[in-house]
Amino acid sequence: MLDLFDPGKLLIVAIVALLVIGPKDLPRVLRTVGQVVGKMRRMAAEFQGQFMEALKEAELDDVKKELTAIGESAKIDGSFDPTTLMRDEMTASIEARRAYAESVVDIIHPTAAEPALAEPPAPSILKPADPAPPHPADPPADVPLAPGQRG
Repeated sequence: MLDLFDPGKLLIVAIVALLVIGPKDLPRVLRTVGQVVGKMRRMAAEFQGQFMEALKEAELDDVKKELTAIGESAKIDGSFDPTTLMRDEMTASIEARRAYAESVVDIIHPTAAEPALAEPPAPSILKPADPAPPHPADPPADVPLAPGQRG
């Protein structure tokens, strides 16, 4: 393209304009050319500003859509109540333990309405195991120990 800021080309254009237009009309022509160039620059700047504004609006629309999508995905269901959920879970746990305890009591002490088990439950559930017989070297429990003697 024509580079107007090159001093050699600028000098050639000025000489041709002086010869073609003449020295009398040259100032008027240069003023008109300056006005046209100014209008073109303003139009280019306005176009660039509108283009940048349209880009910003498009970017803002994209950002707005993304934020809306994120907001929708992060929205918590209105029926979410953590205290109710915790209370229900604790109640279910307590009821399960109560039912287990009642079944153990029923095994140990059957009611008249329920028939007794065909075979008795394991001895460890009914009563503690018999203590081991004392060792012959152990003194009886009711005899006091002498000082320095260990029991």
